[in-house]
Amino acid sequence: MKRFHVNLAVADLEKSTRFYSTLFGAEPSVLKNDYAKWMLDDPRVNFSLSASNRQSGINHIGLQAD
Repeated sequence: MKRFHVNLAVADLEKSTRFYSTLFGAEPSVLKNDYAKWMLDDPRVNFSLSASNRQSGINHIGLQAD
């Protein structure tokens, strides 16, 4: 199974997690004090957020494969 993967660096993880949970209609499958991840089927994506004191934005992107 292949999935697109994107990780965003965010300044406010709690606020961003609430926003994306509402957008996706699902809670994160992994939630830590500095990280949140959704493994979604629609859209087929491994979407994650990382808390960052640096500039917010795309941290990394890739393809996940078995």
